[in-house]
Amino acid sequence: MARIRTIKPEAFASESLASVSLSAERTFFGLLTQADDQGRLRDQAAVIAGLLWSLRREHGPVEVEDDLTQLDGAGLVCRYEGGDGKRYLHIVTFAQHQKINRPSGVRNPPCPHHDLGVPREPSPQVPGAVTQPSVTRPGGLTEISVNDESAGQDGFREPSPQTRGGLTEPAVSPPGPDLGPRNRDLGTTPLGGASAPAPQTVSAKDLIGEYTAACTYRPPRDVLGQLGTQVRKLLDEGIDPVHVRAGLARHRAKGLHASTLPSLVHEAMNAATPAPSAAHRSWTNPADVNAAYGGDL
Repeated sequence: MARIRTIKPEAFASESLASVSLSAERTFFGLLTQADDQGRLRDQAAVIAGLLWSLRREHGPVEVEDDLTQLDGAGLVCRYEGGDGKRYLHIVTFAQHQKINRPSGVRNPPCPHHDLGVPREPSPQVPGAVTQPSVTRPGGLTEISVNDESAGQDGFREPSPQTRGGLTEPAVSPPGPDLGPRNRDLGTTPLGGASAPAPQTVSAKDLIGEYTAACTYRPPRDVLGQLGTQVRKLLDEGIDPVHVRAGLARHRAKGLHASTLPSLVHEAMNAATPAPSAAHRSWTNPADVNAAYGGDL
């Protein structure tokens, strides 16, 4: 269920937001209204497109997936897999800038990169205050709160403190043996309930960086974003980075759409080596005419 949030004026001077496209920035603000009280929601590009871009048919799931990839790369959101095998998004500094006075009770699995193993303390409450219509900060800046919830997006790259508006949330570990935090390439797409693969020694960002450096001119941002998504999928399947790199080299040479990358990687992995053809022999008259033509000549 969507919730009313507010945005601080400082959000429009944020360097991290300025590093993404305007559509990604709009998607980010929309995510604030869809996240639960801990700043988490399901990572489903198609559903998010329907919630935030339903009247903009030109901006569908593919474009929203690119928005999420940009936000993930800028450190504004964290994409992760919960203990239930489903994909989730975490707005990294949500708790730092949101004050939840009337919690909804909806909770998604904690983010393994920002939430697990960090002690949580209840946020201080203003004595005798239920709502905070406005807060005056040093320098005369007044922050107006809407519907009991204050928000802001300055300092997006700072780690998210774990206050939850008076709610203390214990650390939760995913089912199974405690393996500690897992480092993964962020921004992968749903894996259909499969467990997360082991970390890759080469990240999707590294491979896309190599791809870009080898191009004569830097490709458009949308192309790099779509390629990055495909590379992450391949690495999550356990494809050797050597084969992914070979597929990227073929893609760069042919200039095809990003969606063809899996086929090019398959071609690089499994293309059979052509059998050597018989050496060409020029025609010469036979030495024994009768033996060659059976006496017909």
